[in-house]
Amino acid sequence: MNAVILAVLVMVGLSLARVSVVFALVAGALVGGLFSGLSLTDTMTAFNDGVGGGAKVALAYATLGAFAVALSRSGLPDMLAARLIGMLGGQTTPRRQTAIKYGLLGSVTLVAISSQNLIPVHIAFIPILIPPLLVAMNRLRLDRRAVACALTFGLTAPYMLLPVGFGSIFLNDILLANINDAGQALGLNVTRGMVPMAMAIPVGGMFLGLLTALFVSYRKPRDYATREIKSTNVPHHTPVHAPTKSGLIMAVIAIVAALAIQLYSGSMILGGLVGFAILSLGGLFKWNEADDLFTSGMRMMALIGFIMISAAGFASVMKATGDIQTLVDTSFHIIGDNKPLAALVMLIVGLFITLGIGSSFSTIPIIAAIYVPLALQFGFSPLATVALIGTAAALGDAGSPASDSTLGPTSGLNVDQQHDHIWDSVVPTFIHYNIPLIVFGWIASMTL
Repeated sequence: MNAVILAVLVMVGLSLARVSVVFALVAGALVGGLFSGLSLTDTMTAFNDGVGGGAKVALAYATLGAFAVALSRSGLPDMLAARLIGMLGGQTTPRRQTAIKYGLLGSVTLVAISSQNLIPVHIAFIPILIPPLLVAMNRLRLDRRAVACALTFGLTAPYMLLPVGFGSIFLNDILLANINDAGQALGLNVTRGMVPMAMAIPVGGMFLGLLTALFVSYRKPRDYATREIKSTNVPHHTPVHAPTKSGLIMAVIAIVAALAIQLYSGSMILGGLVGFAILSLGGLFKWNEADDLFTSGMRMMALIGFIMISAAGFASVMKATGDIQTLVDTSFHIIGDNKPLAALVMLIVGLFITLGIGSSFSTIPIIAAIYVPLALQFGFSPLATVALIGTAAALGDAGSPASDSTLGPTSGLNVDQQHDHIWDSVVPTFIHYNIPLIVFGWIASMTL
């Protein structure tokens, strides 16, 4: 048994048993480290070293949370919820309810897609936008697992395909850069234009998974108890007023400025801070409320931040065991020279690695140095190599208990305690996105 596989199995098993994800990550890291031969002290040292790396991501999400809370002062989320509830208030035919249902799912998907590029708040919009919509979802008897799948698709597919916003970071700064670094000595040179082309087929598989989730798996009505839900899960929430023209203008300026700063500096933290400051100067909230508002936004994202910090520690222990390289070497020793089987094993090994780390952005630097020489040795083309590594890294993002792509949807859908993180977010997204990614990633590797 490989230490990485054992650690991931422990982490996933505990999560499926509804144990806290933070506890599951720490327990999995301990089991994996000790099983690999590391002492308890060395295991905890590696974990603590990794925690520091996760703090940057946690702070970025906390800052974006504050920015999202400030944007909510425009009243737009509550207006949207009120409009939907008003549409459902009168006599509606089943056909009209179905149209509203899929209109809502489509809108949620588009907003999630926009959060990766046009309005770069990532998952921070979810606890602001989704809770006010739960009343409408309950009246529509909408299965929240479908909403979780729609949100996760919007949070992952854009950065895998579109080189804008977070996609620019993933495709150009991480995937392209690491592949070229690993392939420089081997004569491999991948250009920017090749990366989206290589990832188009795997993303197409995710799109089919989305359609299956919305129109087949979770199409039937599902009933939820009617519980009182606050208009947002932000303390000190003031009464919502109709958005003013000046307020909307300042909100647009803040969004554009946050995006520009983030793209220019590469820092989500700085982008969120600039956006928050502009909203404050624009009068969307009083200056003496800024501290409470900022703290509320950070508190809203606190659990996600702690999970991301724990995931970084888990990843550090996995690297310290040295069993990632062993896992790859052992797998390919068994394969021999079977190219189709080699592609499948690359994807499955990438799935195990990413499930534990919870971030495709963090996985690529680990596997690129190993996979590039192997891909060239098996005769894969440059496009196929990009598709293999990009898909292998992205696999766990849509189905890991520690991924922000699953934590984000849960943070909005579970405010009334009727949406389980593992069984209602992780398992549905794993089935509908990870399995198609493996299939279509394999097809891409064999046809490109």
